[in-house]
Amino acid sequence: MRALRSLALAALALLVVPATAQAEETTLVTRELPVAGVRSLAAVRAPDRFDLVGLHWQGPGRVVFRTRSLTGRWSRWQAAAPEAEDLPDPRSAESRRRVTWRLGNPYWTGPSDRLEYRLRGRVTRLRAHYVWSPVEGVPPSRELASASSPLIVPRTSWRASESIRRAAPRYSPSLRFAVVHHTAGSNNYTKAQSAAIVRAIQVYHVRGNGWDDIGYNFLVDRYGQVFEGRFGGVERNVIGAHAQGFNTSSVGVALLGNYDSIGLTASARSALVKLLAWRLDVAHVDPLEAFTWQSGGNPRFPAGVPVFLRPISGHRDVGFTSCPGSVVYGQLNLLARAVSITGLPKLYAAAATLAGGRLRVTGRLTSSMPWTVTVADSAGTQLATGGGLGTRVDWTWDARLAPAGRYIWAIRGGPTLRPATGVVNAGAGVALTLSSVAASPPVVSPNGDGFADSTTIRYTLGAPATVTATLLDAEGVALGTLFTEAKPAGAQSFRWLAEALPDGTYTILLAAKTLDGREVTATVPVSVNRTLSFVSSLPSYLSPNADGRADRLRVAFTLAADADVSVTVRSGAAVIATLLAGRFPAGARFVDWDGLVAGVPIPDGKYRMLVEAASASGRATQYAKLVVDTAAPVLRLVSARKRLVTLTEPATVTTVVDGNRRTFARRKAGAFRIPAPITYRSARVYARDAAGNPAVPLSVRGPSTRRSAARAAAAARPAARVG
Repeated sequence: MRALRSLALAALALLVVPATAQAEETTLVTRELPVAGVRSLAAVRAPDRFDLVGLHWQGPGRVVFRTRSLTGRWSRWQAAAPEAEDLPDPRSAESRRRVTWRLGNPYWTGPSDRLEYRLRGRVTRLRAHYVWSPVEGVPPSRELASASSPLIVPRTSWRASESIRRAAPRYSPSLRFAVVHHTAGSNNYTKAQSAAIVRAIQVYHVRGNGWDDIGYNFLVDRYGQVFEGRFGGVERNVIGAHAQGFNTSSVGVALLGNYDSIGLTASARSALVKLLAWRLDVAHVDPLEAFTWQSGGNPRFPAGVPVFLRPISGHRDVGFTSCPGSVVYGQLNLLARAVSITGLPKLYAAAATLAGGRLRVTGRLTSSMPWTVTVADSAGTQLATGGGLGTRVDWTWDARLAPAGRYIWAIRGGPTLRPATGVVNAGAGVALTLSSVAASPPVVSPNGDGFADSTTIRYTLGAPATVTATLLDAEGVALGTLFTEAKPAGAQSFRWLAEALPDGTYTILLAAKTLDGREVTATVPVSVNRTLSFVSSLPSYLSPNADGRADRLRVAFTLAADADVSVTVRSGAAVIATLLAGRFPAGARFVDWDGLVAGVPIPDGKYRMLVEAASASGRATQYAKLVVDTAAPVLRLVSARKRLVTLTEPATVTTVVDGNRRTFARRKAGAFRIPAPITYRSARVYARDAAGNPAVPLSVRGPSTRRSAARAAAAARPAARVG
């Protein structure tokens, strides 16, 4: 049997020759391929056509494959390279979506109709993703408005599928280096096929690998066409999925084709140099200045390990891979030197540092020239300027006397130099402010029922200060000091209790004072009202479906004095129904409700039973939460062998296994295991949610019963003919 696994497994039926496909969409078809129990060549059903294929597998083994073109010519055997490091960062949502599969490169085959594969070592599962991407001619390129930009084929021109993108782009605060890749696959593609290849890679990365979008930021073909990759803006630091642990602060550039044994065409090399020169210049990165970067974590470099990198690195520098091919990798230093002399002059390492109230702006120019530094406020008004002549930019602005705020700095050096800009918070004087003062809730009801027995006063300080809180009565007379404390700048809060105070209206006065004598004040009104208490709605779950379970509820409350009362059902701010309205004397009251509005049950959802009471002490409000639920939970069998069952909502579950009953509560929806021994005959599962809605019982056959049924079914089947 093991020897048979090394045989070539022919996969796919003959395909039809594709017709002209001007309006065709790029499609992906996934097939599970056999890996075990194969006695001879195995044929599996395939899609009608494909021109790109990617293999995913599980297990430590390897997979090699070859494809046959529509003209009948077989490609060479090649490894389905498990580019495990071509992943998003380990903590991202993209990375969490693939945990067990090893992902092979998307391999461009051109129009093909067959696939053969061999297994080396232990492979437990194998899956093929076949992509058909129709050719639609050479897409138009455009030049960016910025200086020295290359011609770029935008996503709209190569017809990127924006509808399949899974999430919005994420951005890095800076860009520090470029990672060069090759996509593998055939180098024998036409200029018109390049856009189809990029489209196919996007579909494979999203629908095959489960990524948010195409993994690369840019792609370059052998004809010198540059394609915009991952969505989010070509001049912005979009985080891709091209080099696990090194995606943040890098730009991923992929060369279409395989460069293990051949080099770049002159057109591809020129386009790559111009692209890297422009993109690194946008970030003011010196392409020749090596540095150390901390890994975000991958199989080769654990998280936190410092890695020595070049500003233009190959994929193999950051992971276990042969990418971007031996020939291109050996030329990276020459490419970096070509990049360094393209698009001059340039400004490198532009930065601003703030220390002791002084803003220092620095940078390095590739040639001696006049330069200027400006500082402007957030409105764009220029506040300071300086300049010099040479290759070194170094200028300091004394911001100690400036108002506190955000300032924009810029380095400029003439029309051909890309300026550098940044934002810094500066200014020595920090304004003392007392803002965002509020009481939550504004009405305190210290009547022993636990509802709104205190309030939280929140405020924000603009600078460190000593804060004093004073309680005033309705006439503005001070009743006492609540506290006097030194507070740092930022959001602050304190809790206020009012057990000893009579019902009425009060004011809390806040005064903040700094050491240099600056002082600000603010007030917030609060009320004490004990009129309404002990509001409840029982049951808290309502199921108005006339099944006799939780069909009615009672809203109860207590009044301490005569009051005008209203009881309403609310969904957010909207009033769904008014259950009670009128004036009532002191005492306990209640109102019953059947969950109907004009004879129709209200929809399932979350509501509030709001009770309002207006008396001589003011208006008091309390509420009770209510959930309306008329839908029964659903039980589904996931695995009879593992005794796994899923539940669609929280419910009380009862299991009966061979006559033994057990009841337990599920706190949340999800999968759970039936408590049964290894061998049992049958199990039955029941569920009832908090509103009393019962699920349809689920019956599960035990292993002994399933084996008996399987033997009976096998005996009844005619013998299969093998041929």
